[in-house]
Amino acid sequence: MSTVVDNKGLEAPSPVAAFLKRNMQLLLVTVALFVVLAFFSVAVPKFAFATVNVYLDIVLQSAFTGVMALGATFVIATSGIDLSVGTGLSLVAVMAGVFLAGDRMNLPLGLGLLLTLLVGMAIGLINGLNVSILGLPPFIATLAMMMVARGLALIISNKSSITIANPGYKFIAAGKVIPGVANSIVIFLVLTVLATFLMNKTLLGRYALAIGSNEEATRLSGVNVRMWKIIIYVVAGAFMAVGAVLYSARGGLVQPAEGVGMELNVIAAAVIGGTSLSGGRASIPGALVGAILMETLKKGLTMMSIAAEWQFVVTGIVLLLAVVIDNLRRIRENAA
Repeated sequence: MSTVVDNKGLEAPSPVAAFLKRNMQLLLVTVALFVVLAFFSVAVPKFAFATVNVYLDIVLQSAFTGVMALGATFVIATSGIDLSVGTGLSLVAVMAGVFLAGDRMNLPLGLGLLLTLLVGMAIGLINGLNVSILGLPPFIATLAMMMVARGLALIISNKSSITIANPGYKFIAAGKVIPGVANSIVIFLVLTVLATFLMNKTLLGRYALAIGSNEEATRLSGVNVRMWKIIIYVVAGAFMAVGAVLYSARGGLVQPAEGVGMELNVIAAAVIGGTSLSGGRASIPGALVGAILMETLKKGLTMMSIAAEWQFVVTGIVLLLAVVIDNLRRIRENAA
């Protein structure tokens, strides 16, 4: 492989080699996605999988999980975790129903969406305060919020589904500004670009990675680590709120317990895509690919009439492989 010589006379990796090193897991998971797509395209009887409609449906179904995974990536980059995104989605969706349903507050669409976004950000704010100010481990802080959000969703909804008949709300997810492509897909892609910019070109992303790499050194360098952790959790809450809207707006029906367990898919999408659970390394495009890969596995196995419980087994194996690859990479880098 070609190399260049730095100003100390030492050989330095070429730009291509450096790019491959930085994005190795993203490249691996992208290759894995295409391999899985090719496999199901052949394995599913009558080539029923190998259609544009199926491919678009995979991206559509992965949109809400992927959007939440974008926000979770910032949290995981700090070596934190957010277990509240699943039940948080339920609570945010229930509040969207409270704000917008005709038999509830029936607010104008714009105001209802703003309040829904603020609910998600408030959940993130509480998580951030518990982690930064109270000093609780992220696992405990967000586990507590997971339980609180689940209970509040059931209490506020009275354990009943809420129908949001507002056509504008449904249009957010199911409408098609671009012919043939659902708005959920467009929003997912746009937010991926936005999150990539935030991670790579702003202090938010740089400090998230710095905190995850060495929190004490970051603090000693003059960074207000507590404040930035709070901001990062608030940003994750905003992405969670958008995911909740995309999820509930598909059919305009809010089920107060549907988000239970969804946090595992969100975290798995981020980690499979190349974000390290130990912090300091993150990949926003990887979260997108990870979410699509997981949905592809689910869709393909379903079309092959594989029992749902085996889908969990396959997803768990894929997640385990992603973590093993990340650990091997860290060991190699530490040994270098």
